Amino acid sequence: MSHQPESVLILNSVEVNQLLTTDVCIELMAEALADLSRGNLVQPLRTVLRPPDSLGVMAMMPAYRRGEGSAYGLKAICFFHGNPAFGKDAHQGCVLLSSGDTGELLAIINASAITALRTAAVSAVATKLLSRSDASELTIIGSGIQARTHLAALSKVRSIKRARVVSRNPEHPKQLVEEMRTTLPFPIEPIESVEAALKNADLIVTATSSRQPVLRREWISNGAHINAIGTYSPEAREIDSATMVASRFFVDRRESALNEAGDYLLPMKEGLMGPNDIIAEVGEVLLGEKQGRTSADEITLFKSLGLGVEDMVCAEYLYQQAQTENVGTWIKF
Repeated sequence: MSHQPESVLILNSVEVNQLLTTDVCIELMAEALADLSRGNLVQPLRTVLRPPDSLGVMAMMPAYRRGEGSAYGLKAICFFHGNPAFGKDAHQGCVLLSSGDTGELLAIINASAITALRTAAVSAVATKLLSRSDASELTIIGSGIQARTHLAALSKVRSIKRARVVSRNPEHPKQLVEEMRTTLPFPIEPIESVEAALKNADLIVTATSSRQPVLRREWISNGAHINAIGTYSPEAREIDSATMVASRFFVDRRESALNEAGDYLLPMKEGLMGPNDIIAEVGEVLLGEKQGRTSADEITLFKSLGLGVEDMVCAEYLYQQAQTENVGTWIKF
């Protein structure tokens, strides 16, 4: 990685969005997930600091690339679920990129922008692999930043005819629809009840901060694909046990799911699921080692916890692009 001597690159959210398109991010995330399953990328479980008297939590997510072009990445992110109420992203923090040769800090990059893009891009990778090729009815539960990036990303991998958005506050989907009306080639409808929003949906995204299930098995059509992205705590879940049991279940990373995914761990505590119910990591399906969807009418479910390697791979790309396109600010460090 070339860099200016003893200088660190700073990229803000506008610059991240300028340098990293949804299409490129989807390609990068497919490579990252495959590389993780190959063993080229390394990461421990994230460390989460949950002070009992704080309004938020802080997560530390380190990662490392082996071999040529080796690098270290670290996302330090605070999650404050009350932030959207006053117009701020719930995710606040930075991604640090360091040289794998010398350990020198190379870049400090806005993490909200990377998180928004890469989470939706990972869902797009899973959706392309696991959903029916004719899937076209999208429902998003949740109406924050992830709802917006998922509308854009999933439309890159499936021909969506209609999207429905439902949220705890019925005003928020209306705002989203108003904002995005002209940006996508299909209608987006605000819906007031989750059950109504899910009718005949074959692509579903749960992007909430709920600690209790937001959908039920009886509301979900056979053949649907679900991307569950909202929770990353062993005690919280968006998906009910009946849906988990009925689904062909995929994860971004096994170790993370076994330690952090309440959607899986809570039904396991109820005796309804075990480790053998995790069919594969998405990377293993990408590499052809495991099979994805096996029939048109089964429900596939991808549990996305978000991985440090995803942030690091975005940071590596952004670091190179910033130099090529002369974007960003360099500071002596």
